[in-house]
Amino acid sequence: MDTSREQTVADSAEFSAAHPDYETTGALDLLRGSEYRYLDDGGVVYLDFAGAGLAATAQHRAHEARLTQQCFGNPHSENPTSRAATASVEEARRAVLAHLDADPDEYCAIFTANASAACRLVGEAYPFAQGSRFVMTADNHNSVIGVREFARARGGRVVYVPIDTPDLRTSDEAVDAALGPRRTATAGRRGLFAYPAQSNFTGVQHPLDWVELAHERGYQVLLDAAAYLPANTLDLSVVKPDFVPISWYKLFGYPTGVGCLVARRSALAELRRPWFAGGTIAAASLQGNWHVVADDESAFEDGTLNFLSIPDVTFGLGWLRDIGLDMVRRRVTCLTGWLLTRLVSLRHDNGSPMIRIYGPLDTAHRGGTVAFNFLDPEGVVVDERLVATESAAAGISLRTGCFCNPGAGEAAFGISLPVLSGLFDTRMATMEEYIAALGLPSGGAIRISFGPVSDFTDVQTFLRFAETTYRNRPATQEGLRPRERC
Repeated sequence: MDTSREQTVADSAEFSAAHPDYETTGALDLLRGSEYRYLDDGGVVYLDFAGAGLAATAQHRAHEARLTQQCFGNPHSENPTSRAATASVEEARRAVLAHLDADPDEYCAIFTANASAACRLVGEAYPFAQGSRFVMTADNHNSVIGVREFARARGGRVVYVPIDTPDLRTSDEAVDAALGPRRTATAGRRGLFAYPAQSNFTGVQHPLDWVELAHERGYQVLLDAAAYLPANTLDLSVVKPDFVPISWYKLFGYPTGVGCLVARRSALAELRRPWFAGGTIAAASLQGNWHVVADDESAFEDGTLNFLSIPDVTFGLGWLRDIGLDMVRRRVTCLTGWLLTRLVSLRHDNGSPMIRIYGPLDTAHRGGTVAFNFLDPEGVVVDERLVATESAAAGISLRTGCFCNPGAGEAAFGISLPVLSGLFDTRMATMEEYIAALGLPSGGAIRISFGPVSDFTDVQTFLRFAETTYRNRPATQEGLRPRERC
């Protein structure tokens, strides 16, 4: 037996001993061999489930069968093909609410292009005003951070809840301080509180009981569930956020271009849209200069819905239900734990660490996303853009960059507010100029994330790549110099 084979066997035995729950997820290996054969047939090492889920062959077959067996027309009518499309869309709405255990009398599902579009729907229509507050945790996605522009434009105050722990979490105390004291029932609405159920940068999972805390303090809550739902359940009969943006391709890969805003009907009634479009109104007059909005969720669905793809959400949710989120979560947790353990153990020959991890070093209260940088033997960060090039050449699909989470990146790299403020009016032509102005060694980090059909071999392939490529390799040598990108 050669040395590499011996090491693989030893690693497998160590992994099994450390994570015995992995053996209970063997059905996912069978599924990978049948419905996700394109991974192993194509030699694909896919480690970017936080970027996009993967679709099963059955999902594509179901889409083709539906479109070849029945005719669907524009749903804004009462003809037979229109009614068929409307029925399939309404079935998808019911499936969404059932998946989240949401009472249809309390919640509704609004179909959008993606989670970003769902966030914009809330931001542009939310009743921000002079004195109202938009409070958000620092590790929100840009699509949530962008809501601040609507708040500012209407005189609202924007408050950031800092990342204030070594593992890049936000503490309960910081949230408590940002939200302020409890308000009486007659004091009126304070504003909107927004946070991710799971950070798509660090994998940190934030307490869902912040939702009720914010309600007690006079806020409505936007809970970004895009990174959380692929491996976790969200029960809206227990946790009751007012707005939940979702991108379905993050859960099961297909369809892309279809997202959702799941909203409490009482909160939706307080929104005031700044415009209207086809499909959102019951009636309108050009010369009379008036319009009447639709009296249901269609008031927020601009134009014609993606009625040929929305039914794929119904199939995808059923597919995920049949797989079992509990099993998915067990597998993701095992692989995440193993990756963290091995990354921490990687050392150069001089004893210095090869890896700097951003976020928790264990699997408690975190998802299957791990962000990190490589370090050279002198502790110098290896530019993530070079890692992007070399990992791609090795056939590994992972993510590099800032991941649209500027607050988390600023906390991870220790970027101060004075430096950031000074760059606002500075025009820079290249990424190199921007990185130099911030005093950063790299333009971002590396992110690995797991999903339902990730396996032990995927992790080992990446670890072998990491050790053979970056162990004892100086970051200043030719070939490790960063390439430019704007």
